[in-house]
Amino acid sequence: MNSEYEIILDSVNEGVFTVDRDWKIRSFNRAAEKITGVLRKDAIGKRCSDVFHANICENECTLRKTLDTGVPTVCKTACIISNKGMRIPIRISTAVLRNDKGKIIGGVETFQDLSQLNALKRELQNRHSFEDIVGRSTPMQKLFDILPLIAESRSTVLIEGASGTGKELFAKAIHNLSPRKKKPFIAVNCAALPDALLESELFGYKAGAFTDAKKDKAGRFLLADGGSIFLDEIGDISQALQVRLLRVLQERLIEPLGSTEAIPINVRIIAATNKKLKEMVKNGTFREDLYYRIRVVHMELPELKYRKEDIPLLIEKIIDKFNRLQDRDIKGISPEAMQILMDYEYPGNIRELENIIEQSMVLCRTNIIEPHQLPLELRPNTACNHENHPANSTIQQMEKQMIERILWKFNGNRRKAASELGINPSTLFRKIKALSINVPDQDGRYKQG
Repeated sequence: MNSEYEIILDSVNEGVFTVDRDWKIRSFNRAAEKITGVLRKDAIGKRCSDVFHANICENECTLRKTLDTGVPTVCKTACIISNKGMRIPIRISTAVLRNDKGKIIGGVETFQDLSQLNALKRELQNRHSFEDIVGRSTPMQKLFDILPLIAESRSTVLIEGASGTGKELFAKAIHNLSPRKKKPFIAVNCAALPDALLESELFGYKAGAFTDAKKDKAGRFLLADGGSIFLDEIGDISQALQVRLLRVLQERLIEPLGSTEAIPINVRIIAATNKKLKEMVKNGTFREDLYYRIRVVHMELPELKYRKEDIPLLIEKIIDKFNRLQDRDIKGISPEAMQILMDYEYPGNIRELENIIEQSMVLCRTNIIEPHQLPLELRPNTACNHENHPANSTIQQMEKQMIERILWKFNGNRRKAASELGINPSTLFRKIKALSINVPDQDGRYKQG
């Protein structure tokens, strides 16, 4: 290899190698040596698949595709195995090599080690995540603070929150952080089954208890013995079933249908509902004694519209999830599309956001989700809304709108707004000045007469 050419390649921070038409490596720079752990002298002359052991070498070789089509590839992710057996994530780009007559004589591939970048990304995510739950907003951080304390206790828990706010995720987190984590976590949707069937599912039955009961069946309470049972939508159970559940909580005994013997159980109950149980107690549709039995520890999950600063984090997590499930490589979402999603109110909460992103990824044919790939209901008057969502919308504009919304929420109280945003008041003052933010006339510290 030309010494000047070699010096140039060795000065590049990315790994670079070239191959001929027989797939034998002709050049291998210093960064490639460092990333792979393979010396240049050991790589030259070998087939690239024998050096890299990448997860795409066999069937989806990017360089092969480029040589076959003549179309370069930019920023595709993959993994290689180093000479020490370490799995290294990389980002690769490829192009063809031609001689002075235009004939293809081989290919070139550049690759970047993503290990440190991914480690930094995980560290940042860990600061704003708990189990499978993400959130940097003040309401979520407060819930993260108390989750370990709740998990360590034996107390029954009631989780209240609108549909789609992640009640089951919190229930699983409580179980996974508890001393019961090695025992079963059994989830039951109380609204999905008719009353008679729900009763047999919860308590089980003995053979002959009814016509189709050919043999004994253990109920969910017994299956969860030693662990936790999650009773979702508990506000939908009948008065009769409320009485039976009350006995379980009081005596820690269950009685299968058709049995005359009570069975002791050791189960932690975590209940959840999207209804206001306190109001149901007042109007007589939910037993007061049961309400106080399940509400020993109470958690209330915020709706997504009250934690909008978590939306970028949630979108990143959802994109990562569907990239794995659908074998896609979507990098993210454009500022214009993000602005639309930040402005939306999400009556279906996180579940609705996940559906929106999944649909957008199906329609996305590049690696960035754009506004026209969002559901139509989010952009019914796109042509008329350029003032609200200009094409040159920036992250700063999104930040400005978020701060203005929080300031108006607290009637201009800077300290409360800073707390909600998770920043220091001094930082908020600087941002107000730098972004020319419209602040309410009153400062929010005094009640208006």
